[in-house]
Amino acid sequence: MNFDYLEYPYSSKRTCLFAKNGVVATSEPLAAQAGLDILKKGGNAIDAAIATAAALTVVEPTSNGIGSDNFAIIWYNGKLYGMNSSGYSPKKLSIKELHKRGINEIKPHSWEAVTVPGTPAGWNLIWKNFGKLEFNILFEPAIKYANEGYPVSPTVSFYWNRANKIYKQKLKGEIFKYWFETFGYDAPKPGQIVKLPFHAKTFELIANSNSKEFYYGSLTDKIVKFSKKYNGYFDYEDFEDFKNNLVEPIKTNYNGYDIWELPPNVQGIITLMALNIFKNLNYSNEYEFYHNSIEALKLAFIDGKEYITDISKMNIKIEEMLSEKYAKQRSNLISSIAIDPKPGEIPMSNTVYLATADKWGNMVSFIQSNYMGFGSGIVVPETGIALQNRGHSFSLDEKHINFLEPRKKPYHTIIPGFITKGAMPIGPFGVMGGFMQPQGHLQVVLNMIDKNLNPQAALDAPRWQWIEGKKILVEKDFPSHIAEKLERHGHNINVLLNPGPFGRGQIIIKEKDVYVAGTEKRADGYIAVY
Repeated sequence: MNFDYLEYPYSSKRTCLFAKNGVVATSEPLAAQAGLDILKKGGNAIDAAIATAAALTVVEPTSNGIGSDNFAIIWYNGKLYGMNSSGYSPKKLSIKELHKRGINEIKPHSWEAVTVPGTPAGWNLIWKNFGKLEFNILFEPAIKYANEGYPVSPTVSFYWNRANKIYKQKLKGEIFKYWFETFGYDAPKPGQIVKLPFHAKTFELIANSNSKEFYYGSLTDKIVKFSKKYNGYFDYEDFEDFKNNLVEPIKTNYNGYDIWELPPNVQGIITLMALNIFKNLNYSNEYEFYHNSIEALKLAFIDGKEYITDISKMNIKIEEMLSEKYAKQRSNLISSIAIDPKPGEIPMSNTVYLATADKWGNMVSFIQSNYMGFGSGIVVPETGIALQNRGHSFSLDEKHINFLEPRKKPYHTIIPGFITKGAMPIGPFGVMGGFMQPQGHLQVVLNMIDKNLNPQAALDAPRWQWIEGKKILVEKDFPSHIAEKLERHGHNINVLLNPGPFGRGQIIIKEKDVYVAGTEKRADGYIAVY
């Protein structure tokens, strides 16, 4: 890649940061500093990613927690690896059981939405395979923040306040009181010092047991007993049987670059399918660039929603979803007028993102999320464990591929990304934000490769988000003449002043012996370097 790094040399906009020995880029400055401290202690990019992720559960609990899932794409010693540490539904949770209880929907704040957390196991898995320092050392920054307190950043304060108002209004019943006992009855203001002592105690147990206490020990006991007391579905076997694994990332080649994502149950394949469709289309101006990318994304996304679920339950081959033949077939549906997308017939057979890099050339693309901010609103007493609500994405239509079954992983929104060229790593990238994520991935990749924007400029560029049908959200700084022309060609354009729906991203690019990093303007994004 050959970027113009001096695009904004004298403006108020951020510029890329450069580093030789290490980089940690994420949405919260204190978490980035935690990762940098680990690098300076001799840890590698994997150690830094774990330390940063653990710290984020403390300093940005509005987006992730100890009860989250996580995923990673890792460049280590010249090879690319993937990690999927997502949880499944409890063994006792089934459509039959829901019918017996008179339940006909999976509400976001309910036991029915809660899946087994994968995050503590994910931390241990990548450390065991790639880490350098002792496991317990990686949690020292998070424990310190939780015990001694930290000043809340503005963006975190905003989302904490929003969640607090919603929870006070909607979360009724004794089961939800533990959320307020853990995170407070009033949301902290920007700069206010917050302590999370329950988090600290839980981290000490996780750190000193290589995460085993969460799946085979005292923490398991607390979670299961709490579940049984409040009519949940967890049993000990749901935790004891949990296994995560390293997976082979999937890719497509776009203009000479290999763009990597993780295979389902995550939605990263949507980005790859959209790129495959887009490269079949010609554009000669800025309007056609946006129109074609929106239409390609719509077709890929509608397929993703139709076919993605737990990979062991899918009846469609990944190879077929990514085939050039299918991409060409889908691209033929695109004209100059916005379409209302329908799934194709494929042949049968809130979130935190961080990126790290070290002086040895290792790099990590890492993502972690509770889903819907704090998750289910169900918090295990005196542990700081806010349980995620990933199960909300399950369908109760037994004809749908993503319908609820016991021990099944749901369609998952969070996705890390990575770029290589030939045998060489370019670097990690990601944009968090629910169903915005594959859309954000597509946009930053096209910004860097087609528009030749450097990492910071690629993240700063105005974004759009497809919602459904022909409805498109655009940011307030999206080019008005393009928006007006899209509207004239059938798109339903809605301009939003709030940047929240458009995701928050990070990018690290390696050029020769130097790392180049960009961070998110839509959050308290921060890059720690040395």
